[in-house]
Amino acid sequence: MLDSNLKTALKGYLERLVQPIEIVTFADDGENSRQMLELVADIASVAPAGRLSVRSGSTAGERLPSFQITLAGLDTGVRFAGLPMGHEFTSLILALLQTSGYPAKVEADLIEQIKALEPAQELVFETYMSLTCHNCPDVVQAINLMAALNPKIRHTTIEGSMFQAEVESRQIMGVPCVFLNGEMFASGRMELGEILAKIDTGAADREAKKLSAKEAFDVLVVGGGPAGAAAAIYAARKGIRTGVAAERFGGQVLDTLGIENFISVKETEGPKLAAALEQHVKEYDVDIMNLQRATALVPAAAPGGLIEVKLENGASLRSKSVIISTGARWRSMNVPGEAEYRTKGVAYCPHCDGPLFKGKRVAVIGGGNSGVEAAIDLAGIVAHVTLIEFDSKLRADAVLQTKLRSLPNVTILMSAQTTEVHGDGQKVNGLSYKDRVSGELRRVDLEGIFVQIGLLPNSDWLKGTVELSPRGEVIVDSHGQTSVPGVFAAGDVTTVPYKQIIIAMGEGAKASLGAFDHLIRSSVAG
Repeated sequence: MLDSNLKTALKGYLERLVQPIEIVTFADDGENSRQMLELVADIASVAPAGRLSVRSGSTAGERLPSFQITLAGLDTGVRFAGLPMGHEFTSLILALLQTSGYPAKVEADLIEQIKALEPAQELVFETYMSLTCHNCPDVVQAINLMAALNPKIRHTTIEGSMFQAEVESRQIMGVPCVFLNGEMFASGRMELGEILAKIDTGAADREAKKLSAKEAFDVLVVGGGPAGAAAAIYAARKGIRTGVAAERFGGQVLDTLGIENFISVKETEGPKLAAALEQHVKEYDVDIMNLQRATALVPAAAPGGLIEVKLENGASLRSKSVIISTGARWRSMNVPGEAEYRTKGVAYCPHCDGPLFKGKRVAVIGGGNSGVEAAIDLAGIVAHVTLIEFDSKLRADAVLQTKLRSLPNVTILMSAQTTEVHGDGQKVNGLSYKDRVSGELRRVDLEGIFVQIGLLPNSDWLKGTVELSPRGEVIVDSHGQTSVPGVFAAGDVTTVPYKQIIIAMGEGAKASLGAFDHLIRSSVAG
């Protein structure tokens, strides 16, 4: 199951096991069980003597194949159903280490919050994931840690493609998908703090009071993507008080799989780059306030005064200058049925959710690079892909178009306008589109729709405060200055053309230098 290189790396990690642990397996005679048992045997073969043992458990009432991780014979509540390989192999390693008592690299206050939880009943989490989902490990690892630290929390990670009957019966059409005590809890990428906030009802109020009590910043960056990270680093290097308020550090980069045009880095993945950005920012004296959504900007009452940023949890942050870098989000089709069937067949991440549609019929909306790449990837998994493009021609690179047209299970519809998403009340079963040449309305029967039609700036919270373009982008000058004194902006939320990671970073640095220049001039004027 594991090659020699992976075994060597795994051996190094397992040297960190603190207390002896045991893996209890639940298997039948099937091929999937054989592979799981082989994986467990490989793990045990490289573990230090006396630190990891394996035994078979009773299969009655258990998912097959699956295994649990126990400490000194006690079920810690951490289980895996299926094969935690691919993106989830790291989740498995961390679960082994953390169950043994190895300390997690998580803020101390979050650790204490987990340990202090005293729910009225046991919290039983189930997370459905796919091995190609780059967002799933964050959710899996967060809840595994909670289970390892608090005896009243249990968690099973389930490989959706291996338990297709459960996926069908629970109408799961997007991952990660989390159930709590048998009821839907959340769908999509979440961080540890977000999960805790949903189950610890007093956390939001405590956090709001803590944030509002902070001293005013010299530079407050709103947004934690590439532009925000660059802005924070440039500001901190000037030795001024710098803060970052981000809804999720890393921004949309977290939803990007392959990155091959970041100069000097031949190729990487979005989550890896996002982690590197955060680590770089943490090298400096920057106050990072993660999981914070901005809802309003209040300009300074007088020249040289403080600018206020209001947050969704009721807190307010104050600063002498502000850099807006809230990025953009996936554009929706805005047709009937789309919102109703989001995560029930309407999806936006083919890498994450594609495996859930194995052998089914899907559509990809959009003929740019992202749309054509999605169609190519999905064609290797699903039964058939229908690519729907509004324009009379595809806009993707020629090499991608050539590849797409060579695939036997792909149909390309151009001059086609999607008009409605259809479903049976539980999940998608088709869509309608208008032939823009003939005007005829037509229907395509399918089970999944992947929307890939570009981005919308995250600027709704700024309407009526800073000047926006007709497309909702923040208008900036050559220094990143907005229409409001002391307020700068950078990255995909602005009018700067070509929404690229490397451009966003440069614009973030420029806006930060502009903000520093503003502070200097304001202090001289004062």
